[in-house]
Amino acid sequence: MSDLFDKHYRRYDAWYDENKFTYLSELKAVKKVLPTEGYGLEIGAGSGRFTAPLDIAMGIDPSKNMLELARKRGVNAVSGTGEELPFKDATFDYVAIIVTLCFVQDPEKVIAESVRVLKPGGKIVIGIVDKESFLGKYYQEKGSMFYDHAHFFDIKEVLQMLIASGFGNFVCYQTIFNYPDKLNTVEKPRKGFGDGGFVMIRAAA
Repeated sequence: MSDLFDKHYRRYDAWYDENKFTYLSELKAVKKVLPTEGYGLEIGAGSGRFTAPLDIAMGIDPSKNMLELARKRGVNAVSGTGEELPFKDATFDYVAIIVTLCFVQDPEKVIAESVRVLKPGGKIVIGIVDKESFLGKYYQEKGSMFYDHAHFFDIKEVLQMLIASGFGNFVCYQTIFNYPDKLNTVEKPRKGFGDGGFVMIRAAA
């Protein structure tokens, strides 16, 4: 998977400029659940489109070319995967996994590794394109260079993985209520899930 992102990293990164209102709407939803203080890690930091503006202290990604873009945006980024995080136990106050879970080889292991590197009571925030939403169904039917290789999840599946890893106290916010190419304004996130295509979940260890 990292080979795909390495080869087409510029095309991936350009999506955020081409779909500005979708990107800014997603950022706004992430801010609803992301802790405002503490030492954080983003797994799958990619080109730093979330890590940098959200001031997340550390990012990790397996794609060399994506990491170069992230570092140019000021991200403290290291090479690696979510399944084998190169960090000591109880290092971070929170872990963010934004639009990444659908691309990893072993999502349960990524969540387990998140537990390991979180301090007691730490938070995890996960952002996904909901498989059951209009947007998830659209991407699955339409396909794309990247989403053809994705394994989409619905919210219940993610919650079940989190519960199995000992997380609780769930909070969800949703956004993207229209197709990305139809958006002409930044959308206000709504609490819950079921209507928006993009959903952020926060849970506590």
